[in-house]
Amino acid sequence: MKATITIHPNDIIDKIDPRLYGSFIEHLGRAVYGGIYEPGHPTADDMGFRGDVLALVKQLGVPLVRYPGGNFVSGYCWEDGVGPRRARPRRLDLAWSSIEPNEIGIDEFQEWAKRADTEVMMAVNLGTRGVEAARDLLEYCNFPSGTKYSDQRRANGFEAPFGIKYWCLGNEMDGPWQIGHKTAEEYGRLAAETGKVMKWVDPSIELIACGSSHSGMPTFGDWERTVLRHTYDVVDYLSLHSYYGNRSGNTGEYLACCRDMGRFIETVVGICDEIKAERGAEKTMYLSFDEWNVWFHSNEQDKKQEKWTVAPPLLEDVYTFEDALAVGCLLITLLHHADRVKIACLAQLVNVIAPIMTETGGSAWVQSIFYPFLHASCYGRGLALRTAVDCPAYDAGQYGSTPYLEAAAVYDEAASELRIFAVNRSPDASITLDLAADGFAPLQLLEHLVLRCDDLNAVNTAAQPDRIKPELVCAADGAVLPPMSWNVLRFRCV
Repeated sequence: MKATITIHPNDIIDKIDPRLYGSFIEHLGRAVYGGIYEPGHPTADDMGFRGDVLALVKQLGVPLVRYPGGNFVSGYCWEDGVGPRRARPRRLDLAWSSIEPNEIGIDEFQEWAKRADTEVMMAVNLGTRGVEAARDLLEYCNFPSGTKYSDQRRANGFEAPFGIKYWCLGNEMDGPWQIGHKTAEEYGRLAAETGKVMKWVDPSIELIACGSSHSGMPTFGDWERTVLRHTYDVVDYLSLHSYYGNRSGNTGEYLACCRDMGRFIETVVGICDEIKAERGAEKTMYLSFDEWNVWFHSNEQDKKQEKWTVAPPLLEDVYTFEDALAVGCLLITLLHHADRVKIACLAQLVNVIAPIMTETGGSAWVQSIFYPFLHASCYGRGLALRTAVDCPAYDAGQYGSTPYLEAAAVYDEAASELRIFAVNRSPDASITLDLAADGFAPLQLLEHLVLRCDDLNAVNTAAQPDRIKPELVCAADGAVLPPMSWNVLRFRCV
């Protein structure tokens, strides 16, 4: 099969924001306890953080991590997680029917983020709490000294402010599953007032308002319009959340799920611009796709978990090679929308629907989805270019006619490199790629990374951690994309 990608160096979508490669850690399952934090582990550091996990997180180059939730945050009292550990209460976590010991809070997590070479994107509780608690938390984290909460932070051993820049105004407040679920009118008013006060405390912060929990919500669209009419002047981003899975067993349809993500983004962009015009505003509203991933494998198992335990193994999807291809397509879609999506968070980072898995007291290993994310984070920096793909198509069920090739192009001016990210969805045909790149200096193929496997259902495990891993293909063979493969092609502009 042949395919042509047409690009031009002047046909730029936008500069890619590094925050597109963010992630998420919630107080949920084994993400924190047994994930990033395990004091008795052989690799644990002086604060009990697992060194093997830290090394893998650093490898991913994650620029920010959303914390502490998620559904968890809508019932969370941040004061429970600061100060002497012996005085911290154990609490019911109603979001996930678990016990929260509060051994880790913002004091410890911001230190973990420093050690992981990342930043905290903090969420505030707008479910059971509101303006006052958000104001106090921000004062604790960011105000230098001389006030109740800044001095409390200093008394707790943190002289310097944490300097947290990004703040989520609640989580999925449109969802009836959310503690303190609100109507769009209720949430919009509360978010606007909370954001206003927070920016009075620290004008340098950036705020994210809750959009719809997913595009299938009955209030989708109306929710965004109402919330934005209240918050447009005070917030900087509107959030989107979406998860995907192959519940039907149809691989071709599943690998086209990125088309749903693209439509979701484009619809929300249209609504944002509608409200901008309605208000006569100059500011452009950007998007934070701060929960996205594949999530379906663990759904039935989670129904059997014992309630009211500490760190039960919840949402522990074991990802297949097929899932890695789907994640690759979703990453490509985010690159296609780099002009408006400035923050995105792969949900989540460790153990909970995650690229990194751990055994208590044992090893850490990477899942199949680790590699597309790693490659995009490493090589997807620079200018996102528009790509025109000419390729045979197939019937992808609910997503309609879909090309076998999904591709994105990134030009790194500093390195004088053009990078192509590509997924071949064909189950049996290789794609011989022709790159029509007028306007570029002559291109020399430096490297071709391929992720492929002979079994779509193959997985990595503690016993077989390298069942799925990328390989280098000889650049002299040209750009041939194997069937069912994720590909990264690096070209030098000579």
